[in-house]
Amino acid sequence: MNLSTLLTESRNPLTEHIDELPTLDMLRLINNEDAKVAQAVAAVLPDIAKAIDEITRRLNDGGRLFYIGAGTSGRLGVLDASEIPPTFSVPPTLVQGLIAGGDSALRNSSEKSEDSPEQGAADLAAAGFTGQDALVGIAASGRTPYVLGAIQHANPLGALTIALTCVPNSQMAAITDIAITPLTGPEVITGSTRMKAGTATKLVLNMLSTGIMIKTGAVYGNLMVNMQTTNAKLVDRAQRIIMAATGLEGPEGQSIAADLLKKSGSVKTAIVMQKLSIDRPSAEARLKAATGVLRQALASPR
Repeated sequence: MNLSTLLTESRNPLTEHIDELPTLDMLRLINNEDAKVAQAVAAVLPDIAKAIDEITRRLNDGGRLFYIGAGTSGRLGVLDASEIPPTFSVPPTLVQGLIAGGDSALRNSSEKSEDSPEQGAADLAAAGFTGQDALVGIAASGRTPYVLGAIQHANPLGALTIALTCVPNSQMAAITDIAITPLTGPEVITGSTRMKAGTATKLVLNMLSTGIMIKTGAVYGNLMVNMQTTNAKLVDRAQRIIMAATGLEGPEGQSIAADLLKKSGSVKTAIVMQKLSIDRPSAEARLKAATGVLRQALASPR
């Protein structure tokens, strides 16, 4: 493939003289280009929605979600995967991020490693990937050999495969079940896909993981009721979530929420205890019967 023909590698005529501009004008150009990213993502919302529904189905059946990529794409996948457990109290194995070159590539670039489709397949196999799982291959160019190799390993297993790219009609899109393709256009600095393409990728990954967690019951309203309370800031946030969900107010309400959190061991259990005036074992039983979905636990008959 002639890489110069890729949309993400083409030259942006609006920024050809960016190095001659005063700093403020330079920043305006960058900001104007960044403003186009959200529009590009908006155009592919139906594809993102389809991916969320299909991944959720896999997770509900015991599967997992894997991201795989190289360079910026790989780092963004690892970043999103690493933030899911503390935000939603799910096992770190549920959403996993793999990057060409391994974890050391998170800090030190490992460009050569992205050229091996065999390594992509091997890394996915080493992670224990199965046909129950879902794979999101991430590459702005849509043709990174490392990612293509992983997708080609996943397809025969019967896994769900998704391509997240920023170019139309990509090699990755051609061999996956779902293609998510925000067309962010030429970069401010030619080929620097850590910029608009990277921003679009981050937005899509935010939507994918957050949407899946909402669909699987980790959220109540817009409250992250599955959160972990591992430091003082998070304990305070958990107390405020309990207050917001149960109608407790003021210093007295915070005191009650703090006591509930200690007695219950989790935000969800505390909310059920308070709203239904029941003890911890009863609240935990209701949540278990509702497969952890708080709204369902609160609505089911007593």
